[in-house]
Amino acid sequence: MMDTQLTIDTLLVRAEKYFAKKEVISRTSTGITRLTYRDFAKRTRALASVLENLGVKHGDRVGTFAWNDHRHLEAYFAIPCMGAVLHTINIRLSSDHLKYIINDAEDKVLLIDEGLLPIIENIKDEIPTVEAFIVLTDKEELPETKIQTIYHYEKLLKEGNANYVFPNNLNENDPAGMCYTSATTGDPKGVLYTHRSIILHSMMLGLADTMAISESDVAMHVVPMFHVNAWGFPFSSVWFGTTQVLPGPNFNFKTLGELIENENVTITAGVPTIWIGLLNELNTNKYDLSSLRCIVCGGSAIPKGVIRTYQEKYNIPLVHAYGATETSPVATVSRLKSYQQELEYEEKLEFISKQGIPVPGIEIKVINEQGEVRNNGNDMGEVLVRGPWIIDEYYNKPEKTSEAVKDGWLYTGDIATVDSEGTIKIVDRTKDLIKSGGEWISSVDLENALMAHEGVSEATVISVPHEKWQERPVAFVVKRDRANTTVTKEELMDFLAPQFAKWWLPDEIIFIKEIPKTSVGKFLKMKLREDYKSPSISK
Repeated sequence: MMDTQLTIDTLLVRAEKYFAKKEVISRTSTGITRLTYRDFAKRTRALASVLENLGVKHGDRVGTFAWNDHRHLEAYFAIPCMGAVLHTINIRLSSDHLKYIINDAEDKVLLIDEGLLPIIENIKDEIPTVEAFIVLTDKEELPETKIQTIYHYEKLLKEGNANYVFPNNLNENDPAGMCYTSATTGDPKGVLYTHRSIILHSMMLGLADTMAISESDVAMHVVPMFHVNAWGFPFSSVWFGTTQVLPGPNFNFKTLGELIENENVTITAGVPTIWIGLLNELNTNKYDLSSLRCIVCGGSAIPKGVIRTYQEKYNIPLVHAYGATETSPVATVSRLKSYQQELEYEEKLEFISKQGIPVPGIEIKVINEQGEVRNNGNDMGEVLVRGPWIIDEYYNKPEKTSEAVKDGWLYTGDIATVDSEGTIKIVDRTKDLIKSGGEWISSVDLENALMAHEGVSEATVISVPHEKWQERPVAFVVKRDRANTTVTKEELMDFLAPQFAKWWLPDEIIFIKEIPKTSVGKFLKMKLREDYKSPSISK
């Protein structure tokens, strides 16, 4: 067989050759931009040539700090197709975490959405590897800024070569993309994706029993493009010639409803809070969602009631998926097998609400102290994953790698059951992490920060259910006897605010006399979760 390379440039070449008339529909701060794939490819090639002129070489990291729009999509392809590494940066991280990941990745160039420029301005003197800053903007001139060596994206593209030829020495095992985990415990961890892993993951998303993305689809990417490559949808969509809808900056549920109706969106993906919020919007305003054939949901479990409402009221199926930054991310998809269509509705709903079975190419097993768990839907164990788009090591973190990757398996830290059909259901997490709106929050980091306050003796943080965000952190604090016992919730919130992103901050701080502990002195969070439901807890 021919030894041809699985590289990302082939995705773009196919789109510009066979789907030149198809569109990328992008909402920006000033309106809707429509590009054909022909124009998109020319702009992408021009960007690649510009980056090369700025000194970006094979293997260099180029960071993007941007919303979901056409310019970000151009960077998705220009950077890896020229041999560099696309580093998508989470715009919601704290300044300390932003500095850490930019420095750890050693980004050479940063592409920054104009509205996000002030965030980078605040840390510009502490990210020494960055040699050039490029502003993504609709405006004709750059905003006033203290950043030196700064460029206007559109002006650079006009100087670029729209016929730039991508290098022919790309190797499928070269790094092509890079994401960092959301700093669940300690510093964020970097994950490098290869051309090969992205290609294989993209191909999987086109299978009938996964997402079935095809040329006839209109795909709206609600998942942030800085979050695990928007779950791989942009890469697949370009390859298959799918019309793409990018919702842009600061969208709301009204925006999503209007885009689905106006652009006849057929498939979209996002975390549960998005689809819960859209349901609330539909209670007030009506949108025609009849074009939707599928909503993909992941990041955390979605309530059965939400699945039921979309199916019964709007005739829209929700497809549950599971994965992580380390799994590129899709590892399982929950779809009914043909003979399960005969089940009673409630039984079918039970299966659909689980995380599903491994997608083709991925292997999963669930183990506990006794070995691999029985397929009885009750025994719990940790989820282990392996496959061609699963992490083999963390970037620059050998000690974290040794903890997570053992004997050829990724230990996910997620706890699950397995039923008689091989379907996994995530039931807990090994480290008491809190998942809010699809993003992780570390209870340990919040606890350590609280206990650094002079008025706090002990502190622990638990997750509690939340109607909109699925989970939110709540802190329990014991005041220090010899300190000022008038320490207030407001004072502690002000103390935490500079240290964390806003969405990390606890919804409540509850003062108690003593934190319950296990026999070995660890905080007994299970007891606190039970107590939190009690009316005797002062909230």
